[in-house]
Amino acid sequence: MSDANAITSPVSLTAEDRPGQPPVSPELEDLYRGFEKALLVPLWTEIGDLMPQHPRSNAQPHRWEWSGLLELAGRAGDLVPVGRGGERRAIALANPSLGGRPYATPTLWAAIQYLMPGEDAPEHRHTQNAFRFVVEGEGVWTVVEGDPVPMRRGDFLPQPGMHWHAHHNSASTPMAWIDGLDIPFQYGVEGQFFDFGRDTLSEGEHAAPDRSRSERLWGHPGLAPVSQLGRREGTPLLRYRWADTDAALTGQLALEREGHAGTVEPGHALVRYTNPTTADDVLPTIRAQFHRITAGTETAPYRETGSSVYQVFDGSGRVTVGDRSWTVTRGDLFVVPSWQPLSIRSEASASDSDSGALDLFQFGDAPILTKLNLFRSHTEKGSR
Repeated sequence: MSDANAITSPVSLTAEDRPGQPPVSPELEDLYRGFEKALLVPLWTEIGDLMPQHPRSNAQPHRWEWSGLLELAGRAGDLVPVGRGGERRAIALANPSLGGRPYATPTLWAAIQYLMPGEDAPEHRHTQNAFRFVVEGEGVWTVVEGDPVPMRRGDFLPQPGMHWHAHHNSASTPMAWIDGLDIPFQYGVEGQFFDFGRDTLSEGEHAAPDRSRSERLWGHPGLAPVSQLGRREGTPLLRYRWADTDAALTGQLALEREGHAGTVEPGHALVRYTNPTTADDVLPTIRAQFHRITAGTETAPYRETGSSVYQVFDGSGRVTVGDRSWTVTRGDLFVVPSWQPLSIRSEASASDSDSGALDLFQFGDAPILTKLNLFRSHTEKGSR
């Protein structure tokens, strides 16, 4: 039948006297031993786990406090060099229910990266789609295909797969930011590739321009360079500036106050980062969004298939994911597993938020689910 006899079978089956199962008998036990030996598993013993009535994520809701992450990253800056081998001083969030793997969720990687003054992180490329988001600080440039791109507070910097990239810190102080990648997804489907690049950057790549070449071409709302037209699966715009994000959120809430449509629910402004060549999600496997929730507003419980990671950019509030609830402040990160209800209450004020609201950056795996026709979402007040 097969070469199963050459290995020790990991299959273990138990005949059980319960509804939906065949009557227990010596013949059934003998059949199950035959299944084990032949490396076969009958559906009727597994259907509840393999085909549940709704998603049951292996991840669990969890929160990481930014102050603790930053302190540990600073210690790593004193002890751990950046260079070939480790490549990056990046410290990944490990969801407590994923067996110690460096995964925030089954499909998403999230990490704090830390670069000391004068350091270069060497060039490499990979199939994994990636981004950087800056909650505080400046002084680092990411160099993508030779194009130095500034990284400043509130900036979102997407990195489509298989683009050469490196970083350099031209400031006199360290800088930290968060990285997001689809490493667990690509690892699970066994489709990833990685290439080492140059060990050092050129003098020109150590430049510190205010606007990258990418921004000069693509960073103009509603305007595309005719010389570069054509669909791209990953965005060619390598920096989405905080000034533009802030203006978009401010505009939505102003329209709401004037009695016009613009917000997803009262007091809740939401923008999505998009690919200017397609208007689709900014990366093929990652959706990135930014929320602004006015003080005193509590969002309606919302759930969706697939998982997300949130980082508080400004303000404070109370977050509830499933049966877990936490107080969050600037920089804190938390995980929302698949189909777990999320609600957020803003407790922000002018003392802890420039906008006076709770501002949150979010990234998730919705594009993967959408492409597979598996994305669903629901709120208590209807679908969104």
